[in-house]
Amino acid sequence: MKRIKVAIQGIKGSFHDQVTQEYYRAAPELLKCNTFDTLAKALAHGSCDQAVIAIENSIAGSIIPNYALMDQYGLFIVGEHYLSIEHNLMALPGQKIEDIKEVHSHPMALLQCKTFFEAYPHIKLVESNDTAEVAMETQKNKIQGIGAIASKSAAEIYGLTVLNASIQTIKNNVTRFVILEIADPKTSEPISKAAWKFILDHKRGSLATALNVVSDCCLNLTKIQSLPVIETPGKYAFFVDVTFDIVEDYLKAKSLLEIMAISFKVLGEYRNGKS
Repeated sequence: MKRIKVAIQGIKGSFHDQVTQEYYRAAPELLKCNTFDTLAKALAHGSCDQAVIAIENSIAGSIIPNYALMDQYGLFIVGEHYLSIEHNLMALPGQKIEDIKEVHSHPMALLQCKTFFEAYPHIKLVESNDTAEVAMETQKNKIQGIGAIASKSAAEIYGLTVLNASIQTIKNNVTRFVILEIADPKTSEPISKAAWKFILDHKRGSLATALNVVSDCCLNLTKIQSLPVIETPGKYAFFVDVTFDIVEDYLKAKSLLEIMAISFKVLGEYRNGKS
């Protein structure tokens, strides 16, 4: 049986890689992408079957550009996975934290570990593209005096020593990832969550009316995010996540909003990852 091919941002040992290990029953073939934009293009152009992309962090909030990528390339959410994020400071074996002059990692990881480094003012924090990639390069080039912030899995894969574990400021640090396909799969699997994008008339009360529909149809609004409509200054598109217990309630709300909105687009219908 042919293995499914899944695009991720980053390399082996990255948090996206960790999601594939936890989400898929059989290990997929990985298409490793340097950026989220490259990942979206790869899926849109048929270079893979699915893609895993981070969409929201419990500390930093929504990763807004990734909403725009999904919309731009017509990508459809078919699932979600919540990953507890633990950041670890690592370096070549034999080094201590006093030996470290620079720590490299993804900007989000650096931000989430900022408080830890206040006790080490001699360490310079340097932004990089990917957490696991820094770990790999540190080992590959035998770089002394350089630390990386990455997962314990990355430390094991690339032969680094964890100097300090779980250094993130807020310990309950969870990132929501979504599983994407290029088109609506029209699955027969039960659904309990959906993602929408809609644009309303630019007049008083239009958003409130739309949200009343969501409430009246017994849907739970779990997220609402607005982005400007580039072609029409002053107008906004709303990206909304809803959960529901009864599919008929959901279908009723969707049909009403399709009538009310200037434009309405379903970005995904899938099983709630928290249920």
